[in-house]
Amino acid sequence: MLRISRLTDYGTVVLVAMLSNKKDLISASELSEITDINFPTVSKILKILYKADIVESVRGINGGYKLIKNGIDISVADIIDAFEGPIAITDCSSHKCHCKHESHCSTGLAWQDINESIRSLLKKITLTDMQNNKNKNVLPAQFAGMPINIEHQVK
Repeated sequence: MLRISRLTDYGTVVLVAMLSNKKDLISASELSEITDINFPTVSKILKILYKADIVESVRGINGGYKLIKNGIDISVADIIDAFEGPIAITDCSSHKCHCKHESHCSTGLAWQDINESIRSLLKKITLTDMQNNKNKNVLPAQFAGMPINIEHQVK
């Protein structure tokens, strides 16, 4: 099963809350209250997003966090990369793979193509799309001759 972690899911919720925020800066405690995600988890999420250059931190009494880019310039792939690392559905679809079977494997290149197709779709979906709960940029995809639709479900 392809599945993102709960922390990545919560990270997306926090980012959408930041995008919806009308103020320039928002504190971790405000984000915790808005999203109903506990404060330590929100703090952890913000540290990860800061290290990934998605949010900026401003210190001080009136400090807080803000998005570095517009919501349309942050893709779901960027968010997943920040929390999970680069998308690799198999070991051989990772750029760091040095599999002992690589020289005689007949499926490695296919997995790499599939991985790139998934990544390409995730790059097309922006934080703004997530906020608006629509994925206009994503068309039905076809894997192994079987059409599928990628849908976003709000929890």
